[in-house]
Amino acid sequence: MTGPLQTARNLARLFAIARTLSRHDALFPLELAGVAPPIVWAAKLVSAHDATGRPGQRLARALQELGPSFVKVGQLLSVRPDLVGEEIADDLAALQDHLPAYPTEEARATIERELGEPVDVLFVRFEDKPVAAASIAQVHKAETTDGRTVAVKVLRPGIGEILASDLDLAHWIATLMERARPDLARLKAVQVVATLREWVDVELDLRLEAAAADELSENMADDPGFRVPEVDWQRTTEHVLTLEWVDGHPIDEREALIAAGHDPDALVAQAARAFFNQVFRDGFFHADMHPGNMFVDQDGVIVAIDFGIMGRLDRFTRLTLAEMLLGFLTRDYKRVADVHFEAGYVPRDRSRELFTQACRSIGEPILGRPLTEISIARLLAQLFGVTEQFGMPTQPQLLLLQKTMVITEGIGRALAPELNMWALAQPLIEDWAVRNLSPPARAYDALQKGSETLRRLPELAQKVEGIIDETAASGFRLHADTVDDLARRRAQSGGRTMLWLWALSALALLVALIALIA
Repeated sequence: MTGPLQTARNLARLFAIARTLSRHDALFPLELAGVAPPIVWAAKLVSAHDATGRPGQRLARALQELGPSFVKVGQLLSVRPDLVGEEIADDLAALQDHLPAYPTEEARATIERELGEPVDVLFVRFEDKPVAAASIAQVHKAETTDGRTVAVKVLRPGIGEILASDLDLAHWIATLMERARPDLARLKAVQVVATLREWVDVELDLRLEAAAADELSENMADDPGFRVPEVDWQRTTEHVLTLEWVDGHPIDEREALIAAGHDPDALVAQAARAFFNQVFRDGFFHADMHPGNMFVDQDGVIVAIDFGIMGRLDRFTRLTLAEMLLGFLTRDYKRVADVHFEAGYVPRDRSRELFTQACRSIGEPILGRPLTEISIARLLAQLFGVTEQFGMPTQPQLLLLQKTMVITEGIGRALAPELNMWALAQPLIEDWAVRNLSPPARAYDALQKGSETLRRLPELAQKVEGIIDETAASGFRLHADTVDDLARRRAQSGGRTMLWLWALSALALLVALIALIA
């Protein structure tokens, strides 16, 4: 539990964050969350700003200044236009994770400490100037002793401690947000921070990134037009990752690709097929597919790099998603609504007819546009926009997918503006859905679920028996009046907590203002 001293530290840090946001005229996320209003007010009062550009551009610059954790928060917000609006979400989608390089001597020291040998023994050539530098790591080009050209990714020194501190603060803010704004509980802020922490934990252990690359490579081994660089496991540890070097053009450089003899239309088809296979067939997909992570080699093959952020979807979610997308694409809005209710995404006490009507209001303006302008990512964003009205909670497992959809659509439009990648993917989705949603397939799924339930029956029976025994032994009962009284006491306790936080906020502000004056 957070004590008063830690709370005061968090408030001071929150004030510093608010000042940075205020300098860029980008305080609106904190204002929306309703967290510590005195802090936000004071930051606005004492922070002069001369910011230019759209709100999303200003917020992107502020998050870039605040550091790696905040860049990732911005990337999450880019897939939540229901929270920040479509224009801001679009601006945040362009937020790139770039930072100045750190000294090469530190990278060399990490490599030697991790691999147990001097860099000059491990590599016959190691370029001191990094080819890329991001918030988590930087990459150096090198040549191994057996003549292979490789990319060596090395974590930034101390980045684990920085991210851990930032995520602890994010969890504290998310907790405050859920207390201060019960109406935003559906957004599952604490759960979203937990998801972000999972991403970071994977990114901070490069062995896990190597394993993800290896798994994706196996999944896509028989897919023409897409491949993954080979992992050099002998030169890979927790803080060092060595991969086959990739030569090629970034996938969004249309003119360079055409000059190199590649067909943009064919590349969009390859990207659509690769995206479909990863999401629906395998349930394991590259979730950071921005142009800096996608190259086209001399043979016209799309090559992915950077496997720190990967997404997984279980079979149930994939089936639900396929039915939902097919319902929209065929304008069968009743089917879309039925899928949401059957999946439990919408509470059963809500009106199915009204939700069907809402789905139609979302789909028609988007699907009625010319084929080249149809955006499935925008459609999903609009769908999330009705969550508050119908009580749909945030689905964290779909956040990464939506983010990937936004980026993939952008790549498709940059390559071939006259094509729509979803039109290319629709036959694949339909074929997969027919095979997996047919009566035999459903019967097989039901059999699997039944088998799993039967397997767990002894365990469930034992738990129920234990609960019954405990209740019988204690004679414990809750009268309805007791339940009401407990709820009332909890509400009063929550109110006292918020008053205490206001008092601490005011105290932290007083200290900060005295420091500013001094």
